Amino acid sequence: MLRVENLTYAHPGQAAPYIFSFTAEAGEVTAISGPSGSGKSTLLDLLAGFLLPSAGRIELDRQDLLPLPPEARPVSLLLQSESLFEHLTAARNIGLGLPAGLDRAQARMQIDAALVEVGLEGIGDQVASTLSGGQKQRVALARTLLRARPVLLLDEPFSALDDDTRISVRELVGQLTARHAWHTILVSHHADDIAALARRRYVLSEGKLRAVTPSP
Repeated sequence: MLRVENLTYAHPGQAAPYIFSFTAEAGEVTAISGPSGSGKSTLLDLLAGFLLPSAGRIELDRQDLLPLPPEARPVSLLLQSESLFEHLTAARNIGLGLPAGLDRAQARMQIDAALVEVGLEGIGDQVASTLSGGQKQRVALARTLLRARPVLLLDEPFSALDDDTRISVRELVGQLTARHAWHTILVSHHADDIAALARRRYVLSEGKLRAVTPSP
């Protein structure tokens, strides 16, 4: 379980601090919604380690994550923009998620397996700039697979996709979350994405999270 308790942060000049508390289970998507400027991106930055809180705790299966720098946290972040290197092939982009020390054959085997799992078999040698938006998000998810980090942070990951692609990519996120027991945190303004994916839902308002019971 990912547990966030009284995680407190205020930007310079901010009158009242954000105070975040919530839990997320392995194998589930937890959604966080709220108006623009309510602190959703701040929460993701705190979880990723890009910001440091003044108080509170972040624990994953009772391990304290706060002392860990961003590169050492068991966290991956997927944004609305896919964060790929456009001049590299899909395979080389995915390979950035691999640990150091693998020989070329081992690396390519793992990359090809990840491509199959995200439904992109055979496109590893295509340059990222030639891929569609949906394919790019799938490549980013494949890279996340190879990083093998149990917390996945999603910041409006489907917003730039057309409706059909959006549905297929979010279905893939749900499948990968369940299959790999990820703790997936979805920040989204889109009620249909939240309804389709999230088992737990929170609304961020006035600097605090409120749990929402999904409709039957």
